[in-house]
Amino acid sequence: MRRGYGVKSIKRKEQVKEAFTSLGKELQEENINHVTGLMATFKESLEDFARKHKKDINANPVLRAEFNKMCAGIGVDPLASNKGFWAQLLGVGDFYYELAVQIIEICLFTRSLNGGLICLSDLTQRVQKRRKVDKISTEDIKIAINKVHLLGAGFSLLQSGKTTLVVSVPTELSSDHAAILQMAQASDSHVTVGELVQKLQWVEKRVRLALDLMMQAGMAWLDAQGADGSREVYWFPSLWEEGLCQTQRDRVTGQGGREEGDNRSPG
Repeated sequence: MRRGYGVKSIKRKEQVKEAFTSLGKELQEENINHVTGLMATFKESLEDFARKHKKDINANPVLRAEFNKMCAGIGVDPLASNKGFWAQLLGVGDFYYELAVQIIEICLFTRSLNGGLICLSDLTQRVQKRRKVDKISTEDIKIAINKVHLLGAGFSLLQSGKTTLVVSVPTELSSDHAAILQMAQASDSHVTVGELVQKLQWVEKRVRLALDLMMQAGMAWLDAQGADGSREVYWFPSLWEEGLCQTQRDRVTGQGGREEGDNRSPG
């Protein structure tokens, strides 16, 4: 009796387990179908919104950023193809293509000064001057740079403290370089080897290796100070352009804060 009862109990448990498994699969399928339906409905609503507000989306950087977030939320990339529905509907492919071209031109123009390292805020201002009427946000610049980065063109974003920098050369910058830039931001855009050794608690060789790479790339300038030139100060032009040290820029370069395209003599 006990043995038979045990077998029935085991079979009953297996039946209950199978029933729960089957129910679980049904619920999962229902949930998937429900979510798929919601996504399809949301996409249709998004398309309808895009049709009605095309001009506003292209003219307003805040609305454009929110629209891009909504697209990302349902796995839609408006820039995936110039021939795609979204690109044809909004013209966003052309918008970001033109923006990317302007970004590349400005980065190339300023490379002799900053070595291919420019503050995102400064780049945004320069692009805005060129476009004049069309309002551009830093988010627009980031999106365009990410698209250029996918092409392997050497463009990337580097976070240094609260400042975002755009790197437009294939030079690989590490966390050491980001730390040095952050120190320079706190010191009116310049550092010395001694200061970095003391504040970052690094050995001198590590500091010099990082600085040497930035010097070779043109991202840092060396200013030998003192009567015998023994005090070496490293300046970062990309931070000057952000307006952190205009007086030093004038002193070291003798440019008097000239804008691009301004060929006037200083003074």
